Amino acid sequence: MTQFADIVPFPGACAGSIRVPGSKSISNRALLLAALCGGKVALSGILRSDDVDLMVCALESLGLGIEANEDKTAVVVRGCAGAFPVKQGEIYVGNAGTVARFLTTLMAMQRGSVYEMDGSEAMRGRPMGELIDFLIKNGARFTFAKENGCFPFTMESSGLEDNVRELNATKSSQVISAALMVAPLLSNQYKLEFKGGTVSVPFVDMTLAMMTSFSPEGTFDYELRSESASFGSQGYREDDFSYEIEPDATAASYFMTLPLAVGGRCRLEGVFEKMLQGDSVYAGVLREVGLEVRATQVGIECTFADACRGGDFDFNDFSDTFLSLAAVSPLLSGPLTIRGIAHTRKQETDRVAGMANELRKLGQGVEESEDRLTIKPNLNKLKELGRNGLEIETYEDHRFAMSFSILGSCDLLEDGRSWLRIKNPLCCAKTYPSFFEDLELLRKSSTK
Repeated sequence: MTQFADIVPFPGACAGSIRVPGSKSISNRALLLAALCGGKVALSGILRSDDVDLMVCALESLGLGIEANEDKTAVVVRGCAGAFPVKQGEIYVGNAGTVARFLTTLMAMQRGSVYEMDGSEAMRGRPMGELIDFLIKNGARFTFAKENGCFPFTMESSGLEDNVRELNATKSSQVISAALMVAPLLSNQYKLEFKGGTVSVPFVDMTLAMMTSFSPEGTFDYELRSESASFGSQGYREDDFSYEIEPDATAASYFMTLPLAVGGRCRLEGVFEKMLQGDSVYAGVLREVGLEVRATQVGIECTFADACRGGDFDFNDFSDTFLSLAAVSPLLSGPLTIRGIAHTRKQETDRVAGMANELRKLGQGVEESEDRLTIKPNLNKLKELGRNGLEIETYEDHRFAMSFSILGSCDLLEDGRSWLRIKNPLCCAKTYPSFFEDLELLRKSSTK
């Protein structure tokens, strides 16, 4: 049965604070890096979501010992120094790109291994060919049940070879991150060459920073250039230690944008403009469109000051946040151009086409090309259509549900009536199961 969420507008300006859950990207990297260590690693602030649960379940299926507290926000991983106890089995990755790419690479390291891997229908259509080609060149063998280069498949491996390898990362930086994380476990000097560059460079920087935190003595023997990376063989930590996970900067982007839709201010606790996560620079975009963004001792505070304008922004390095701004574009005073987003066409859904479709349903002028969207706001048309109610298709994509919920929080009709409903709101469980509860808490704290 299809479910819907009717978004209740804020009765007045936002006047609250919120702490979003831990970062999905950091949580899944931390779980994998902990598995590569030789001791017990205590992870705190971990995100409780479908994507992270998939990583935990997969690691447990591979023989890793993982103990979680009651609300699963803290776990202890008993590392295996990169050698999984289970060499044969079935692994399900759902629609989690980090789980699919990171685990496939690490599993390809296991000597004498045979793994059957599958994902959701959406994952079966997501690009894996570049990573699979890389692993085949390094000695892994694949048998595809349906389409070549896609899930489901069986992978056999005798371990990765140590050599210079080319890696195509023009569609996803996760491919580079996956290859980087296994490099310290290989026996010799290892060099990666990524021809054509990569997208979302900050995610690669995040991976390297975390690898340093999990490395012996907090140092790391690597050289990173624009088209290559070299590593020495040094392994990961063997002692017991702890690691704290940052709040999710992408999840924070929705609430940072909220004052643009409802007025007032919103404080994001534990979120700052300089974090491991590249998406934290989204604060600068909001400053450019007209919000006041300032740092406090506890986090970022975003305040509505005046009518917010459009602009021209390159989202290539922080593309997960482009929906946060695009969804509220009908409220801007001028055109908005968003560039550098072609690679998002191969994520949970085609996010460029999906955003264009939904904004057109809202009466907005939209020009779409492979790598960009230009939106011409039409607030009067939105009000006209909103009187009869509007429905947002989420395409089973959590970011559509959350970003358009911020737009729906605007009291568009100026009478408190709900005018926007979200189809399949439960898709938020992928990265932020408590999103709607947190949005409601902020609504209740708003001032009339």
